[in-house]
Amino acid sequence: MLTLESSIQYVKGVGEKRAGLFNKLGIFDVDALIHFYPRKYEDWTLSKTVKDAQSGEVISLRATMVTPVTEHMVRRGMTLYKCRFSDGESIINVTIFNNKYLAKALRLYEDYILYGKLEKALTYASMSSPKIEKAEAATGFHPVYSTTGKLTSSAISKIIKTALDNLPPLEDTLSSKIRQKYNLISLDKAVRQIHFPADNQEIESARRRLIFEELLTLQLGLFKLKGSKRKETSAAIHRDFTQEFVKLLPFTMTQAQLKAMNECVSDLKNRHPMNRLLQGDVGSGKTAVAAGLIYTVVKNGFQAALMAPTEILALQHYDSLNALLSPAGIRIELLTGSLKAKDKRTIKEKLINGETDLLIGTHAIIQNDVEFKNPALVITDEQHRFGVKQRAALACKGEGLHTLVMSATPIPRTLGLILYGDLDISTIDELPPGRQVIRTDVVDSRYRKRIYKFMKDAVSRGEQCYIICPMIDENDEDSLGLKSAEQYAEELSQGEFKGYNLGLLHGKMKPKEKENVMKAFLNGDVQILVSTTVVEVGVDVPNATVMVIENAERFGLSQLHQLRGRIGRGSKKSYCILISDSKSETAESRLMTMKNFSDGFKIADEDLKARGPGDFFGERQHGLPQLKIADMLQDFDTMRTAQQCAQEILMRDGSLSRPENKLLSQRIAKMFESLEY
Repeated sequence: MLTLESSIQYVKGVGEKRAGLFNKLGIFDVDALIHFYPRKYEDWTLSKTVKDAQSGEVISLRATMVTPVTEHMVRRGMTLYKCRFSDGESIINVTIFNNKYLAKALRLYEDYILYGKLEKALTYASMSSPKIEKAEAATGFHPVYSTTGKLTSSAISKIIKTALDNLPPLEDTLSSKIRQKYNLISLDKAVRQIHFPADNQEIESARRRLIFEELLTLQLGLFKLKGSKRKETSAAIHRDFTQEFVKLLPFTMTQAQLKAMNECVSDLKNRHPMNRLLQGDVGSGKTAVAAGLIYTVVKNGFQAALMAPTEILALQHYDSLNALLSPAGIRIELLTGSLKAKDKRTIKEKLINGETDLLIGTHAIIQNDVEFKNPALVITDEQHRFGVKQRAALACKGEGLHTLVMSATPIPRTLGLILYGDLDISTIDELPPGRQVIRTDVVDSRYRKRIYKFMKDAVSRGEQCYIICPMIDENDEDSLGLKSAEQYAEELSQGEFKGYNLGLLHGKMKPKEKENVMKAFLNGDVQILVSTTVVEVGVDVPNATVMVIENAERFGLSQLHQLRGRIGRGSKKSYCILISDSKSETAESRLMTMKNFSDGFKIADEDLKARGPGDFFGERQHGLPQLKIADMLQDFDTMRTAQQCAQEILMRDGSLSRPENKLLSQRIAKMFESLEY
């Protein structure tokens, strides 16, 4: 018998080599295997005849094999096997590609179910590489799984069947009370039905149960990590210094900025801690709002902290806030991982002695030995780049601290409520006057020579350019025909841009290497930066005026908008050029959205409609665990119900230590174990 902890390697039919393929899918043990859910199903129950079917329709067809298989070698490594079937009225020509095993298994005059796309001509019908099973063995619904390499969907299905046949009934994570209250089937039944359903109803009841459990686990984990919002704060702010701060500014704040500032200050004066998300488009002035709150907090006798995802972004915040706030007597320090041990020690001493009012840094500031004397406010910038645990660790630097998380990724309100259920949301939906609109063009690769000339002209004027690539090496799956950033940079430096200073930036570089490249670009030593999306959240380079994005159809709209926001930071006219050879109408429509709109919230809504929340954020960007079956947008109502259920459970058993919650607690630990500090 197997257990949930058994290694995938020991499931019959797997072995060491196949285990490696399962590992690529994130499956290392039996528990992960049975929770690897089908992405869709093929319905083999609705059998049609050729006469009843439309040409191009994917159908299930019961037919008898009426001619033997003939073998045709097209070229080395490509063999076609051809034979004919009859459904009693029509003949179907079947072609099988490179599947000798299937071709040899077929028997003349036996009945089979063929599943695939039917093409009809005047006198005959045909199917290319349909799935074929003996009529008596063909089941109603076939699960379809995400695959990798030579690990096919049917092979995964067989292995899951073997595992479930050799597992004892699954112990339930939810108490019978909860199952009864929310009308949910047992976990054992749900897992077996999700993989091998008899009908649509079984799929539906299994999905309902598994989605509810996943969202409940997520909500419980988030509640436990974030702690209760209702605890009292020891850092209530009594005086509002906003008007005094506004006079320090060399510009006039927008109405949207002032509204956000008032909402935040109102929270700061409350006896409960502020827990607010400040979201605004690129260049909308979130940092000015943060500076105003820091000013008010410090003038009330407290300290503040600001955490940024990279050293260079932290340094940029330090420079801008120091220039703005230090003339008003606010003492600011910068703490990053690259500082010498002696300097770090000095900064930490000044902080705990109360000689520092504002500490800016990277995750270096959430280390255990960083202590404040009188903290009140913690701010995280580009919060979707930090995991929930990192934000929680910063908030734990004092009792009931006020928390502000800032994001330049505009999040539609419904999704914000789901992701940040315990946060109030302030939105800056107005750009400062004079903020230039970046000209955006969509072209195909035939324009590349003209684009290179345009870039050279910009560089000759002393300006700088970005070239963005969607991937970094040729070994990535589905990367055929696409150049990697490394390969592309090499080609350009030896060819079109020989003699120019080219820089390369990608996610597999060490943090220090990335920082050095960005510093060189910021200082103007690099004229053209070839990069992957790691620049999406980056520093302001006012001198960068041109951004060329290769294979633009491979990015989400919100991601393209973030990338575009890296240029147009100075006074010079800026240009974003999206290159795509995709013939897809959907891709074309999405790219035209980029050309036609500059409002990040409008783009975010379009993106969410087109892609759903998983892709909307890109891989793991939102700092939450990946969901295996729930969809954060489609299952919004279930999320709300799960939130309510989570609150009820925690009211009765805050530590989840009662016997009925033991397994649920284990599921939470498993779900959140992948979130790194």
